[in-house]
Amino acid sequence: MFSGSYTKNDVQFLLKPIFIQETDLLLKEKLIQSGKKHYSEMISKEYAPSKEYLDIFYKAFEMNKVKMAKHILTLANYISSKKETPILVSLVRAGTPVGVLLKRTLNEIYKKDAPHYSISIIRDKGIDENAIKHILEYGKDEDIIFIDGWTGKGVISKELISSIANFNEKYKTNISSKLYVLSDISGKADISATSEDYLIPSAILNSTISGLVSRSILNKEYVSETDFHACKFYEELQNDDLSSWFVDEIMTIVKTLANENNENLELDDSSKKDLENISETFINKTMIKYNVKNINYVKPGIGEATRVLLRRVPDKILVKNKNLPEIKHLVVLAKEKNVSIEEDENMPYKAVGIISNLER
Repeated sequence: MFSGSYTKNDVQFLLKPIFIQETDLLLKEKLIQSGKKHYSEMISKEYAPSKEYLDIFYKAFEMNKVKMAKHILTLANYISSKKETPILVSLVRAGTPVGVLLKRTLNEIYKKDAPHYSISIIRDKGIDENAIKHILEYGKDEDIIFIDGWTGKGVISKELISSIANFNEKYKTNISSKLYVLSDISGKADISATSEDYLIPSAILNSTISGLVSRSILNKEYVSETDFHACKFYEELQNDDLSSWFVDEIMTIVKTLANENNENLELDDSSKKDLENISETFINKTMIKYNVKNINYVKPGIGEATRVLLRRVPDKILVKNKNLPEIKHLVVLAKEKNVSIEEDENMPYKAVGIISNLER
């Protein structure tokens, strides 16, 4: 257990820090697509963001910081009304900053001391059962709340439902697989503050906004059956770390909104079924139009498109409008990586990433 670059009060990462040889991005993509290795077995090097990219981050932060703060307050308000002793379990790593903010909000606004753990869940591999078992040593199964930043297609939500059903059956527990997110564009999360595809500022950066922790790693060379899933701690990026700064800044706004006491803190009331239908229809049409054979290569939403540019080998980025301020960081990243951007004003989302098929 460790806290990355956060304070011990903010979060306990139930992850095993390891030293692992980094894999070149292009090689990693080839290994993933050939089926020779699962993406969770490898990690690529992370770099400090360029000055131009950081400038865009700060502009995006200014643009959406109040919206994000209100959505944090909305979720915290709901959690407080439903759970007397909530246990926050964020999903590494997009969920981590959200979990830290919810913990602080529950403590400082609602006077509830909610433990916060951040754990691994991996597509096709499931949730870290050792982490869940550890959490249950210190709290009740019915108090666990799973937190992520946003939904794309809802793959992690599906993985969570399956993993928790298996865990409950195996260990005779009663854990809810409900997922709490800020933005649910695909109708796959149970509780969300909005269904708008907006730029959550923490989506723009990698480890330098998430406690200097990598995404989780599950490689048998480093992780035994009794270990937590692994991660890399990017100590070399500590001079570029904005994790605590980000949380402090958002919390200042959360407190202001709470003191005003005139904010509408209702959860998103969009039809989950409608959102699911929109998502599935769009993905199917996109796969046909661009001859995409694997549904995992289509990543809808600003957050997911950002991840494609930061962590994968992109084929192209689709945007609703190239001039939208929310997608300026995508334009910069696409230019740096020589990736084409196409406009589609009829898209239901502001941005979509398509991963390159290297086996063509």
